[in-house]
Amino acid sequence: MVQYSKPVLCLFCVFFFIFPSTSPGDVNDTNSVSTNAVNELRYAENQTQKDSTEESSSAGSNDIPEDSTYSQKNAVRVFLDISSWYQAYIKTEITFVNYVRDRKEAQVHILHTGQSTGSGGTEHTLTFIGQQNYTGVNDTLKYVSKRMDTEELIRAGLVKTLKMGLMSYVAKTPLAENISISYNNKIKEEVVDKWNYWVYNIGGNGNVNGEESRKSYYFSGHASANKITPEWKLRFSVRSNYNKSTYEMSDHTVSSITRSQNLNGTIIKSLTGHWSAGVFGSATSSIYNNNELTLLAGPAIEYNIFPYSESTRREFRITYRTNYTNVSYNEETIFNKLNENLFNESLGITYEVKEKWGSVSSTLRGSNYFHDFSKNSLGLHTDLSLRLFEGLSLNLFGSYSRIHDQLSLPKTGATEEEILLHRKQLATQYDYYAYFGLSYTFGSIYTNIVNPRFGY
Repeated sequence: MVQYSKPVLCLFCVFFFIFPSTSPGDVNDTNSVSTNAVNELRYAENQTQKDSTEESSSAGSNDIPEDSTYSQKNAVRVFLDISSWYQAYIKTEITFVNYVRDRKEAQVHILHTGQSTGSGGTEHTLTFIGQQNYTGVNDTLKYVSKRMDTEELIRAGLVKTLKMGLMSYVAKTPLAENISISYNNKIKEEVVDKWNYWVYNIGGNGNVNGEESRKSYYFSGHASANKITPEWKLRFSVRSNYNKSTYEMSDHTVSSITRSQNLNGTIIKSLTGHWSAGVFGSATSSIYNNNELTLLAGPAIEYNIFPYSESTRREFRITYRTNYTNVSYNEETIFNKLNENLFNESLGITYEVKEKWGSVSSTLRGSNYFHDFSKNSLGLHTDLSLRLFEGLSLNLFGSYSRIHDQLSLPKTGATEEEILLHRKQLATQYDYYAYFGLSYTFGSIYTNIVNPRFGY
């Protein structure tokens, strides 16, 4: 037997008095593992006779202990392909799964996509993709949030939908014994829409900021009327913006004022699952673009190689438009015009896909004027987000345009002040923008714990 001196024994007593034995479940915190989870982990530690193969297939195991407490490691491993804005809330509300940081470690990959509804809300699509021992077990659920829903209502709706979608996977694990399902029966009356699907919105905003030598004012107002049904999409809107900035120099004051107004209308008819047609019109005015008043109208047709019903996951749209435009300029242009009538055409090709490995969105668009085909433009815009392999992600965004159709450039050019303050459009043959980001994460695959202390 090992003999300890009295000082050593006293130190041991002090140590155990100050630092008593605890477990994660003993901490009174909503972000810690629950007491049941701790018991489950203790039970799991006693199952040393199970090999790693049995552990990896435990989601379908019927080896249920008599005390109905099971290891958290038997829970379904889930990868949330969802905005980080909602993830902390989801993890605190749904605790019967394990969250992993890499999609390849997951048994279920949950992909969240969304698109606007006719009333200004959002249709959230949750796609459940089974992996590993759940390969082929897939599902898609939808939840619609209203325009005026608060963040709390939206995330609560997402959690409710996620719980329903996860049941088909959790049901195959021992943890299913602790799941209860309830049904609240409500009488649903027939919906009668007194507005006939029309949604109206009126609003405005503004800001004022400044300091001793600088002041800035911005005001904006808008109104819209929209109606969206499976057969028709009708959108009408009007907006006005006013921005004024003043700068106090040592011997004078510099002022910059920009104004813009626009009125837009769109009527689109669904023809088939792949075809649609529409008519577009607008009236715009802008100091920056030397545009006193521009009236535009024209038809368009679009073909989607994929069915429109799959638009939340993939699209390959080809759009052709022609326009008649009547333009009145604030100043005489470099082509000696104060007013002119123009006809132009445009062709756009858009490809979008959202998959487990990431997402791609790319649009190639070209246009030209009929009276002079040398007056044309061509632009490419691409947004790419990829998960290359475990822990490594790549984000790329870029746009590039060739510009040969600046018919509204003022003949007098722009002063130094107008250039620095961005008050007038300048001649250019191209513009571009690029962004890239690379991130590598490694370590524990689990992301179950949420700790909101100090706000992050």
